[in-house]
Amino acid sequence: MSRFLFVVPPLVGHINPLVGVASELESRGHRVAWAGVPEIVRRLAGPDARVFASPASWADADRPVRPPDIRGPEALRFLWERFLVPLADAMADGVREAVAAFRPNVVVADQQAPAGALVAERLGVPWATSATTPAEFTDALAAMPKVAAWNDALLRELRLRVGDPEGTADPRFSPRLVLAFTVPELAGRPARGGDRIRWVGPSLAARPAAADFPWDWLDPGRATVLVTLGTANADAGGRFLTACAQALRARADRLQAVVVDPEGVLGGGPGAGGAGAVVPAGDLLAVTAVPQLPLLRHVDAVVCHAGHNTVVEALWHGVPLVVAPIRDDQPVVAAQVCDAGAGVRVRFGRAGADRIGPAVDAVLYDPRHRAAARAVGAALRAAGGAAAAADHLEQLLEEKEQR
Repeated sequence: MSRFLFVVPPLVGHINPLVGVASELESRGHRVAWAGVPEIVRRLAGPDARVFASPASWADADRPVRPPDIRGPEALRFLWERFLVPLADAMADGVREAVAAFRPNVVVADQQAPAGALVAERLGVPWATSATTPAEFTDALAAMPKVAAWNDALLRELRLRVGDPEGTADPRFSPRLVLAFTVPELAGRPARGGDRIRWVGPSLAARPAAADFPWDWLDPGRATVLVTLGTANADAGGRFLTACAQALRARADRLQAVVVDPEGVLGGGPGAGGAGAVVPAGDLLAVTAVPQLPLLRHVDAVVCHAGHNTVVEALWHGVPLVVAPIRDDQPVVAAQVCDAGAGVRVRFGRAGADRIGPAVDAVLYDPRHRAAARAVGAALRAAGGAAAAADHLEQLLEEKEQR
């Protein structure tokens, strides 16, 4: 029996893939603990998850408010200066205490929780990287050397504060193992990470279900389109969701839509009518949350923000996408979807019903998109998911013992 410590940021999309890996390791007799925000981790990994507070909480007031109009290098600067580096500083003490108390054989650190990698390196604990998005593999800053130098300087300063000043490893890329929750058939050839990358595909595990989802509302005689902007973009989606509703209602004779609308912009305010609130007219269901994995079995197309988890989960089910990236890694993921032929891209900030509707038609009725989605889905399923990730972590342990 070995001990694995998962170090995660307070981001649902970065925790969910590791929930399945943790469950798989525990089923093999290993012990698992987490370093993260207890409330968020336990909500996703279960109330009995062992969590070392790191940081202790993450209220809405703790999250930096990013101006909605920043893009490119300015968005990257905001991400690192206002979020990732302050978060790493806040997490460092908790990670150190977790390592001291739990004594893990291996630390698994998310790419956006660099405190995990830096503390593990300083304390001499082997660590693996959890890459829940392929964005870092692209080396997007190669064409912007000044921005790359600034980013490297931030990491060096962070290492001096929380890691080993003599260390050399990039905390986003373990020198031993990088678990990539995608496949090269979607992500393409990586520019960074090399032979350390193990392509395991999506890690799908049971999640807390949205209460009272009205399954009997779905009409099996019509195509179903799911519209979702993920868990971190509710504040940015009002205009886009309204345009989606207009486009999809215009096609009510042949399709039905389920729209994830946490702010209630389509249904009269947050939580209006409960999880299954139906917008009048009956052809569009506006809900605050959905049981996404079970629902994808009934879906024919997905309109989304190109969040990586939503994309790979849809493609795992062979469902093509309309992608409207908003920020961060989403343009990278959207480009991968389109390059694979598994979807169509629209502009989040400008697309109206006149653009969204034809894009939905394309992925529903052009057989090439569905064929490409199914091909990528076959690769994602063959990669092994949580079981494959657990295999690679056990192999890392064996290599450690042989040294």
